[in-house]
Amino acid sequence: MFKIVLSDPSILKTSFDAISGIVDEVQIEVDTDGLRLNAMDRSHITYVHLELKAELFDIYKCETPHKINVDTDELIKVLKRAKNDDVIELTLEEESNLILVFEGATKRTFKVKLIDIDYESASQPEIEFPVKLNMPIDVFKNTIQDIEIASDKVSFKVDKDNLTLEAVGDFADAKVEYLHGEKISEEIESIYSIDKIKEMLKADRFANNLYLSLGDKLPLKFALVLEKEEGELIFLLAPRLEEQ
Repeated sequence: MFKIVLSDPSILKTSFDAISGIVDEVQIEVDTDGLRLNAMDRSHITYVHLELKAELFDIYKCETPHKINVDTDELIKVLKRAKNDDVIELTLEEESNLILVFEGATKRTFKVKLIDIDYESASQPEIEFPVKLNMPIDVFKNTIQDIEIASDKVSFKVDKDNLTLEAVGDFADAKVEYLHGEKISEEIESIYSIDKIKEMLKADRFANNLYLSLGDKLPLKFALVLEKEEGELIFLLAPRLEEQ
């Protein structure tokens, strides 16, 4: 038996909005501990990990493990129809359909057909990051909106005082400095694609705080963690080495 109920639709809506922009299809693994997925985009530039623990849900029943293969575009089309005050129920129909029921002022039922994919979950790369920072997600989002005025790529620089995001374009430059308040012993710099970061930022409603891990010419680790650590959404974005 598989049945989960969640009274906060934004957690699923915002996470899969970002995921659907990165990968076309995913395998969601569900067991007694919760649900999780690990995926890599076709170009091997962005890795994504989602984990939602069983205790996050209002009701969580999973007697046997399941692997649910879905087209992310089709799933997000349905999830976007959930209203903020809806309660979402997910069940499986004979291992062929994922059933989503939204219950609020009305009760609405959707079926998302499961797909056959030869799937091997991507594993999260083990990277030692010399720099780890915490900043509000809305501050980071506004910073990227400032930076993209100038260019399609952004330089992340960290010193003992500031995280500095900077872009140099053909007709404009932009620079934003954030006083990070961390003990940083080395200076680092890496360049990333703004379009890829904007895909990740579609998950801005998943959690309020953003944890950034980075290093000199290393991937950017972008982690959103729920307040009670009942779930996490993590992205790893490869640097634009050819631009440095």
